[in-house]
Amino acid sequence: MVEAAAEVPPGTFPNFVAEGTLLVRRGEHDKALPCFTNALLLRPGDKQCLVARSKCYLKLGDTENSLKDAEASLQDDKTFSKGLYQKAETLYSMGDFEFALVFYHRGYRLRPELQKFRLGIQKCQEAIVNCIGSPSSVKLENNEDICFLSRQAESRKAQQKLQIKLTKDQKRTSKQERVRNPQTERQLLGELYPDKAFLEKLLKDEDLMKSSTKQGIKVKDLVLGGITYLNTRTEFWQQQKPIYARVRERKLRQQRWIRDKKRKPDEVARYIVKSMEDIEMLLAGGSPEESLKKAEHVLKTIQGWSDEEVPNKNELIGNLHNCIGNAQMEMGRTAAALQSHQTDLELARQNHLPDAISRALDNIGRVYARIGKFQQAIDTWEEKIPMAKSNLEKTWLFHEIGQCYLELNQAEEARSYGEKSLQAAEEEGDVEWQLNASVLVAQAQVKLKDYQAAIINFEKALEKAKLIHNDDAQQAIIIALNDVSKSFIEDLKEGEREMLAASPKDDDYSSENTEESSKRNTEREESEGSELSIDTQSNERQEEEPEEDEEPEEDEEGKEHANTESGSEKEE
Repeated sequence: MVEAAAEVPPGTFPNFVAEGTLLVRRGEHDKALPCFTNALLLRPGDKQCLVARSKCYLKLGDTENSLKDAEASLQDDKTFSKGLYQKAETLYSMGDFEFALVFYHRGYRLRPELQKFRLGIQKCQEAIVNCIGSPSSVKLENNEDICFLSRQAESRKAQQKLQIKLTKDQKRTSKQERVRNPQTERQLLGELYPDKAFLEKLLKDEDLMKSSTKQGIKVKDLVLGGITYLNTRTEFWQQQKPIYARVRERKLRQQRWIRDKKRKPDEVARYIVKSMEDIEMLLAGGSPEESLKKAEHVLKTIQGWSDEEVPNKNELIGNLHNCIGNAQMEMGRTAAALQSHQTDLELARQNHLPDAISRALDNIGRVYARIGKFQQAIDTWEEKIPMAKSNLEKTWLFHEIGQCYLELNQAEEARSYGEKSLQAAEEEGDVEWQLNASVLVAQAQVKLKDYQAAIINFEKALEKAKLIHNDDAQQAIIIALNDVSKSFIEDLKEGEREMLAASPKDDDYSSENTEESSKRNTEREESEGSELSIDTQSNERQEEEPEEDEEPEEDEEGKEHANTESGSEKEE
């Protein structure tokens, strides 16, 4: 029971109950117990929480506290079916089969549709019959009066007195005689059977049985105590679940399995469709853990069905591995996700399913890219390229491959795949992917230091971003454009500095050319001067020659005058 003076822990009632329920599902009843206790501190007397804590106590072997909580849940509502069932279960575990049977019957009268009450009645009746025998062993005689009833009651009291007078050794003997079949005893004791056989072997050693321990305890008493405990447990286990009851349960399981196995095709189809929808909805709704749990359960169920019941069984199993891998990817379990998608790929290749192969390659590439193995991602996606059916799929595929090449600093390949992605996006007419591809091409051109072309592609991407009203993309592209423009300006300044550094060499070369040209001009003038002197000498020789008459003399003077003028023109 909860103490009133206990300190109320921080938290809410639903949180404690949810945490405790989750721990119970995991089988961690010792950790779930404090959660339900804290919840009861916040809401004392909650019958649902009392039943939950009672179950934890029962699982931990604390039947006394389990019974207290079960009874507390029935304090205000005697018809609370869960409390009745929990009290009956606790009494059954305590060995009070008659009282347990009473509460099983009460619950069954209130809720006859619940199978658990019917099973509880059955197992209690079996345990009682196994303890005291079947009703057929009781024979009633009719002597035309009812005095036999009093005689029977007196004989029952006499038998009870005799049972009280039985010594401990006689009780041990009677309990030992109950288990006569060694095979049955072995099945009931299980791993403890060799221990019991060892103790019985020690009991035959008379010298050892006469000895005592340092504390004065006889070895015989210790051995007999151990054997008595094992016999007691054997009797209890046989009462709780006899061998024939176990055989019956096994037969029922086999019958249930056969019944479940023979499902109708429409039921199988409905189950598969509904399950796959639930798995996808859970994953899309942000619950990858629940999606993973559901997919694993469905996978285990379908693996137990035959190929006749599920014609596309292998394809469906591969699809479930794909769902499991996607959920694991969302949970950050990349290694497990990679293994699941590789299993999907193997099944697809074994069964020659091209669509499934393409899907598996797509997912494997995603996992490789997520964990930074870009070359493996490129190899996987390049294998998928021939399987791409639409331009939109090609656009995405080329873009992702180009992005991986960009991460590996292989800008030329990144630019090439970016251009392929842009071309496929333009053929598809998808503006958003045109934006993504243009940005990829521009980024690759920046790494190649082709700043002018990068600016052009960034401007095209900016136009696409404005067209689809993507404000975040616009801001990012504007920032990238500013960075590229600065790099472009710095590149131009660097080129000018290099040109200025190379200009003195050009001036020296031009001065050398000027000197050579002046030398050539001087030589030409000297040659012209020598020609002029030759003409003058020839004119003087003509003047010294004898003249025949005076008229030619005038002509010679005219020629001389003409020569003089021509000479002056040459000098000029």
